[in-house]
Amino acid sequence: MTDKLSKDPAPTPSGSGSPATPYEAIKAVPVRHYGRWISAVVVVVLLGWLVYAFSQGNIIWDTVWDKLFDSSIIDGLWNTIIISVASMALGLVLGIVFAVMRLSKNPVTGAVAWLYIWFFRGTPVYVQLLVWFNLSLIFEYINLGPIYKNETVDVMTPFMVALLGLGLNEGAYMAEIVRAGIQSVDEGQTEAAHALGMSQTKTMRRIVLPQAMRVIVPPTGNEFINMLKTSSLVSAVQYTELLRASSNIGSTSSAVMEMLFVASIWYLALTSVFSVGQYYLERRFARGSLRSLPPTPWQRVKTNLTTFKRSPEATR
Repeated sequence: MTDKLSKDPAPTPSGSGSPATPYEAIKAVPVRHYGRWISAVVVVVLLGWLVYAFSQGNIIWDTVWDKLFDSSIIDGLWNTIIISVASMALGLVLGIVFAVMRLSKNPVTGAVAWLYIWFFRGTPVYVQLLVWFNLSLIFEYINLGPIYKNETVDVMTPFMVALLGLGLNEGAYMAEIVRAGIQSVDEGQTEAAHALGMSQTKTMRRIVLPQAMRVIVPPTGNEFINMLKTSSLVSAVQYTELLRASSNIGSTSSAVMEMLFVASIWYLALTSVFSVGQYYLERRFARGSLRSLPPTPWQRVKTNLTTFKRSPEATR
């Protein structure tokens, strides 16, 4: 009896009495995404077709590269940057002022701020530029009494028209952006500042606005990038920016499309450079709201290169 029991196989942990068998390794079969491959091929084919069509079109590409750094183009490029920065600065100042007026408990200042935002957001910026450009048809003189008096034609230069048209329009949009940023700050911050004896102005300048910048900066960067492109509208009021400089060369040399490509290349370069600046500015103001900042594009490239270098050593 004991000999017979000793020859029986050891029971499995489940108690079934059958001999234990080793577990079979699981073979993971990756899911094949055929739709991704098909869509990728279609996109690449369409992109290649588009590039081929432009390469075979009636476009003199040598003219594009020759005129890319033309002196008049560079001057127009700088004028675009100047009017964009000046208009954005004016819009930012007006936005802060009218945002505070909109949030004021004074019904008069609140109504005036609402009217300003309603008017300049409700009318096209192109129409506003034409109104400023033709202001001399309504007012022959700009008379500020003993302070200043001059003919409207002399005052409303192309630069002044562009600055007022773009800056006042941008101020309406910035007012709403700043107002949203101010309202994102907890009211307890304002109450604590008032309890410490700080005035309303000092509370806004030292407590509220610094915390609201985290919300204000991202849309402000987008507005500035949009301003770079919207500045092309001021060519209609005789201001020689990038588009007008390109159009002047195109009309005299019959290279209309080539000069439009030149302007497009420079607009892409400007928006790309300022987009990088916007990214790092947003990253800086996000330091107080995130425990760890996301890696920058350069840090991601370095990490990927380091991983690629280590992977062959790990396989040895």
